[in-house]
Amino acid sequence: MSALSRGLISRLHHLLSVTPRVSLAPGLAQTPLTFQFLRRFSSEAFVDDSETVYEATRIIEAKPGVMTPNSKRTGVIAVKCGMTALWDKWGARVPISILWVDDNIVSQVKTVEKEGIFALQIGCGQKKAKHLTKPEVGHFRAQGVPLKRKLREFPVTEDALLPVGMSIGVRHFVPGQYVDVTGITRGKGFQGGMKRWGFKGGPASHGNSLAHRAIGSTGQRDAPGKVFKGKKMPGRMGGKQRTVKNVWIYKIDPARNLMWVRGQVPGAEGNFVFIRDAFYKKPDISQLPFPTYFAPEDEDPLELEPLVADLGEVDPFMVAD
Repeated sequence: MSALSRGLISRLHHLLSVTPRVSLAPGLAQTPLTFQFLRRFSSEAFVDDSETVYEATRIIEAKPGVMTPNSKRTGVIAVKCGMTALWDKWGARVPISILWVDDNIVSQVKTVEKEGIFALQIGCGQKKAKHLTKPEVGHFRAQGVPLKRKLREFPVTEDALLPVGMSIGVRHFVPGQYVDVTGITRGKGFQGGMKRWGFKGGPASHGNSLAHRAIGSTGQRDAPGKVFKGKKMPGRMGGKQRTVKNVWIYKIDPARNLMWVRGQVPGAEGNFVFIRDAFYKKPDISQLPFPTYFAPEDEDPLELEPLVADLGEVDPFMVAD
């Protein structure tokens, strides 16, 4: 340490330790120098207990509401069971994906006062404590909900909040509406350019040797003399989050919490998918339960019949989207 640094430190120490009394002006009381020096950095003058505002705890009740065009409901977590096919009354074959809404409950409520947003954390399935980490077990115990296998946060509007522990079933949606389904696609491993990106490939003859499925040239000449980022090349295919939009709900089974949707959804059998109201083909707000479906007290879910979409006079499968 240099002599200048040692001298500066010793002077500061002497200034803070010695408390001489100085007179600022005639008739004023003497004030210690140390108190004057430290008062500049004190925040006590900016704190006024009389002006402190305490936010009231938000009370969220489980009751039906009125949905507006700007309202956003929560989504649900489902398990992909597989695919099958059905035939409508016109004899057209309809590809169907079956989704299982497995015991969805609200595991956490996020509000603007605490987290800065309005959102609901939904839990799906069941899991043992020994298969969860200690922070995860502590999170569920702090919220007072059962241990869940999968969690997902859905942003909602203020009027669509639900209390912690509220159960959400397959009747959260109605047959005939459109939804967006998000999931992780099947991983296909390392694939070439033709399979991964749909490249044409090289010629089959005319002097071609060992380059039938090659992607061809990837760079330029001396300027710029490099391969640009984002060039489509062979690599790992699949295993990414993708969303299939405007998936049409054909039928729901409240007794088994099953949902039949038209077409394919991302993911393999047994994977989790996340379902929410469609962003583009918005459903009729007068038909949707808001903020979710509230079952009557005398309703037995095991005795409910499956609900099928009303096709009407026009076959929706024959009409192009």
